[in-house]
Amino acid sequence: MFRTREFLLKHIRHTMAFYDPISVDTNGGFYHFYRDDGTVYDSETRHLVSSTRFVFNNAMAWLQFGDAQYQARVRHGIDFIRKAHLNPVTGGYAWEVKNGEILDATNHCYGLAFVMLAYSCAIQCGMDEANAWLSETFATMEQHFWLPEYGVYASEASSDWVLDDYRGQNDNMHGCEAMLAAFEATGEARYLERAKLLAANFTQRQAALTDGAIWEHFRTDWTPNLQYNKGNKTNIFRPWGIQTGHQTEWAKLLLILDRHAPQPWHLERARALFETAMSSGWDEAHGGLIYGYDLDGEPYDEDKYFWVQAESLAAAALLADRTGDEKYWQAYDKIWAYSWAHFVDHQHGAWYRVLSPDNKKIDAHKSPAGKTDYHTMGACYEVLKVAD
Repeated sequence: MFRTREFLLKHIRHTMAFYDPISVDTNGGFYHFYRDDGTVYDSETRHLVSSTRFVFNNAMAWLQFGDAQYQARVRHGIDFIRKAHLNPVTGGYAWEVKNGEILDATNHCYGLAFVMLAYSCAIQCGMDEANAWLSETFATMEQHFWLPEYGVYASEASSDWVLDDYRGQNDNMHGCEAMLAAFEATGEARYLERAKLLAANFTQRQAALTDGAIWEHFRTDWTPNLQYNKGNKTNIFRPWGIQTGHQTEWAKLLLILDRHAPQPWHLERARALFETAMSSGWDEAHGGLIYGYDLDGEPYDEDKYFWVQAESLAAAALLADRTGDEKYWQAYDKIWAYSWAHFVDHQHGAWYRVLSPDNKKIDAHKSPAGKTDYHTMGACYEVLKVAD
């Protein structure tokens, strides 16, 4: 049943219902913290990642279903991003705000990538003014984060744009995603060219430094930093090890890129990344894909995260469609069956965020800041392009 349009559309509706209409703060933006039953447990704090991902959710829902409320929420969300997160003097975007006051003014390339994604979504929903905002955000990333000598983005800067020494792939992966969305929204070749460069530099050049796997953390010279955050499992944006979900997420992005700029190596690398992730990441004892493993393919963090399953099932479907190989649909069905049994909240809607290695709930916080089910619904929208 997981392969049908009927199932995917129904599941998107069921997930959106968890956030509707409680997610909308009539004073601006969206609420970002939800318990399992949908209760908001922090109505004041706002994170740039959730602010932008809620725009994505509502934009995609409007494009798919045509409900006017979703289009209105896109504008509502964009207005908040520009009023609460954007610093009009520096061009930066605050990472976290509370009651209109900035808690963290750090500039993250990761955050700006999602700002670009939000503006791209707004353009597709009829906000013509978002074209200029998308262009200005790209220019800000170019000015402050782009490292032309390496062909990649730096990761973090202070509020006055002083770069720190951390370098990471996660910012660049979502940068590639943002560039693809910007190209699809505008048709401007510069965005596609940047996506092509990021994809090649990370899935080929940087991955070659770690036996073909995509490592997370690097030094300023872009050699792998194999010790960064080792043993620290608290940083959700910079976890140690080979992230199962990032291997499959890059596989997905390579296949999306291939629609616009076909190259034989895109499929080759997508297959290798996905198959290695399934081989090293699948938990044969309890089912599901683990969070991360080490360079030898041995488990490192065996917790199960919702987004890892979602990105992997999307990659499986795109590989199945691209190759015609039934084994990828079988992998898709296996990941979905596991997720349906353990992650999907059939009573209240949406997916649980994280489970223990043996699939037990860890807490009652289904959607803290950062999680809006953008990954799960985004995966469904990608599969819809190749379903049936």
